[in-house]
Amino acid sequence: MKTPMIAAAAALVTTIACAAPSSAADPLVMTGIEWKAQPGNKHPQLRVSHKGSSSSLSLGSPRAGLAAARTAIGAAAGPVAFTVMHEAGTLACSGTLTRAFEGGGSCRFTSDPGFEAALDARGLAPDRRSDMLAMLMVDATIALADGLTDAGVKPKDSDDLIAAAALEVTPAYVRDLKSEALVLTKVDDAIACKALGVDGAYVRSLAAAGYRALSADDVVGMKATGITGEYAIAMNRAVGGKQ
Repeated sequence: MKTPMIAAAAALVTTIACAAPSSAADPLVMTGIEWKAQPGNKHPQLRVSHKGSSSSLSLGSPRAGLAAARTAIGAAAGPVAFTVMHEAGTLACSGTLTRAFEGGGSCRFTSDPGFEAALDARGLAPDRRSDMLAMLMVDATIALADGLTDAGVKPKDSDDLIAAAALEVTPAYVRDLKSEALVLTKVDDAIACKALGVDGAYVRSLAAAGYRALSADDVVGMKATGITGEYAIAMNRAVGGKQ
């Protein structure tokens, strides 16, 4: 049950992946990156693509590192240059706007070696240079890695950290999920719960219905099939009434 749910969640946020470093002279640099600004449902979007993979950032996001890009892309038609700053590195872009929040161009990404060293110290060193760009796009941070570890769901690798950041699996979310009804010790279980919309209130409703020490697979399966705490209580009463 859990594996297809994680796959479905991954479809929501396509991260930059499977790309080798673009510069033999500087292994920290990736080039051949394209950007496109376009309208979104609620806020304009900045789409970044590399070798067939792409990911989008909402320009309505409150992320501090997006402020300069939001201002530059919101300008009038003409040449434009902007940067997106993050712990993982810097995405420097230039191109042309056809009007405010619409246009495109190219970028280069430079990883931060200090961030890479911090990941390595935690056993989260990325296998691909493009993972660093993915971390910038989804706002994966050292604070998130440490917070998840402190919450009892340590990321095993950089992919775990990227997925958790992409789906906004925060330490607070993990702590809210934990109850007598749910045994939660793996970050991919927390990711699967978030992908299916499982929250602390849902888990507590299962506890109120008498469930104890369920696995994440159990909880995800119950959520996917529409079982609620209220339904479980009603069924328990019905069964009890027949005895």
